[in-house]
Amino acid sequence: MTQMLLLLLYGFMFLLATESCRTLCQAARKSKEQVPTRPHGECHGACVDNSYCSQPCPPDTPGDMGYLCRQKKWHKVTDTCRTLTAFNIFEADSYSVQTFGGSKISEYTKKPETITELLMEKCPRDLSCVIRNIQESPRIPGNIAVIVQLLHNISTVPMTDVDEAKMQSYSTMANHILNSKSISNWTFIPERNSSCVLLHSINSFARKLFVNKHPIDIANTFIHTVGTILSRDKAGKNFTFSMRVNDTSDVVTGKVLISREELQEVPSPSQAVSIAFPTLGAILETSVSESITVNGLVLSVILPKELERISLIFEKISKSDDRRTQCAGWHSLESRWDRKVCQMIRENSQQVVCKCNPSKIFTSFSILMAPHVLQSPILIYITYIGLGVSICSLILCLSIEALVWGQVTKTEISYLRHVCIANIATTLLMADVWFIVASFLSGPTRHHSACVAATFFVHFFYLSVFFWMLAKALLILYGILIVFHTLPKSVLVAALFAVGYGCPLLIAAITVAATEPGKGYLRPEACWLNWDMTKALLAFVVPALAIVVVNLVTVTLVIVKTRRVAIGSSMFQEVRAIVRISRNIAILTPLLGLTWGFGIATVLNDGLLAFHIIFSLLNAFQGFFILVFGTILDPKIRDALKNRVNSARWISRISENVSSDFSRRPTKGPS
Repeated sequence: MTQMLLLLLYGFMFLLATESCRTLCQAARKSKEQVPTRPHGECHGACVDNSYCSQPCPPDTPGDMGYLCRQKKWHKVTDTCRTLTAFNIFEADSYSVQTFGGSKISEYTKKPETITELLMEKCPRDLSCVIRNIQESPRIPGNIAVIVQLLHNISTVPMTDVDEAKMQSYSTMANHILNSKSISNWTFIPERNSSCVLLHSINSFARKLFVNKHPIDIANTFIHTVGTILSRDKAGKNFTFSMRVNDTSDVVTGKVLISREELQEVPSPSQAVSIAFPTLGAILETSVSESITVNGLVLSVILPKELERISLIFEKISKSDDRRTQCAGWHSLESRWDRKVCQMIRENSQQVVCKCNPSKIFTSFSILMAPHVLQSPILIYITYIGLGVSICSLILCLSIEALVWGQVTKTEISYLRHVCIANIATTLLMADVWFIVASFLSGPTRHHSACVAATFFVHFFYLSVFFWMLAKALLILYGILIVFHTLPKSVLVAALFAVGYGCPLLIAAITVAATEPGKGYLRPEACWLNWDMTKALLAFVVPALAIVVVNLVTVTLVIVKTRRVAIGSSMFQEVRAIVRISRNIAILTPLLGLTWGFGIATVLNDGLLAFHIIFSLLNAFQGFFILVFGTILDPKIRDALKNRVNSARWISRISENVSSDFSRRPTKGPS
């Protein structure tokens, strides 16, 4: 009887609880219907440039979306909306356990644990209990960030027995977010280094992979892992990968080659693991501030530390010939591409062969394609034809200066002027010659020391050209501004040579001393100052453009002074003044290097061929312009040449008369 009363009491309580639950649910549903939902995916209000707006994600989706106002329009910049959580990432039967009453109780009610801890508890053998829900989840930025964090946490779990099953599950998770359709969503993840974290995590987890006697080959669409045993008795070892970048592209190949000589250095047996990624290069571009494009597979190699050099063959994704290609390794500590660890051995329109130095810091390698590099045959022809004409013109200019030197340097100001012109011609001649030498030394296969020497002399002599042009401009300013106070001739000559040769030598020496020890002096593909790594090119660009600005001010002062003389004069005198101004501009433009100002236009609009052609024409033929405007059009030099010619004719006539006199004189016969 007592048991029956207890059962009736329990039944009444159960019905009461059920009815209360139904009432509460209906009330909650009505209140939810009455509360208006907040808008998502759009910003309201005035759009002021650089203002920020945050909007909620769709209903039942944690996170938010950030918008930034640019040019009066809202643009999405961040997105943390996610559908994957600790409660739904596991399969249904893996995160619930049976209780004595038959009902299921979630283990999350016992204690707070991370997804990684639960994963290691539920399926430590193969990590497969999250695969299905991850593969079914949308590849939105928030989900990508969750999976990246999960893969990172798994890679940091202490384990030494990573077998093929674990690696298969790990690769499947990574493959989901490496899909080519998810590349654009990586840009909205607030943590900009998420792709770097992913690459580091995969490489770290692969280091724990144990390769048994049989090779491991785990092929997914966007990640392919191969592991094998190395032994000294083999002729060599290579890993070959063939993968598609997206659904519509052709297959792109990549190879890792280990020579027999390198294998002799490793202990036997040793293991090697290589991983190929077709889309990771494009994903990494969202984390790198450098303006580069990855143009091949990203190949990671986990090798014995004794293997210090390997060969890599990359097929180009974009087979374009107008972009320069560079071999590079991924610096895992600084999260950037580093070109110093690789050397380009050979390149054609289809593929690139690189030699790289793997280490714990440099595990992943690829080829980079620099954007907006204009290489036109027209520019090459203009450059070399112009240099040839320029060299011949400068030799002729120096020869003329030598012939008339005594006649055109009688006054102090003319002496200093011709010292500047002669040194401008000499340094430009040497710079052009060393430029041609450096162009022959440039290329994938080059002698490093010779290339450093050629780059140093090109840098030094071109700087000397500019500083001698500056010296001439200062001499003009000295003549315009300082009329009554003059310095001794020896002081002025010493000052000119100190500016013309001392300053360039100091800048060139400091540049090579500061950058060459770290292999950052040269460009990877040419014998010229580096830009991408050390910005050594600034040691030429900054002084050159500063001198161009000073010289432009000098020309402006000359024009103003010439124009001031003609103010209030007759029409004829004003026309003569305009002619003088035009003549001064024509003479001073090549002598003061103002044509190099067109280099600014090529920097501002690098893709326009017309600016490059104008710049190449004006500067390749600069020696010819110096000959014409600085020497031939100088009336004093023309008069001196006429005097030399007349003197030569007079001497020739005298010699002819003397010889004729000797021929007419009768010879004395024998007595």
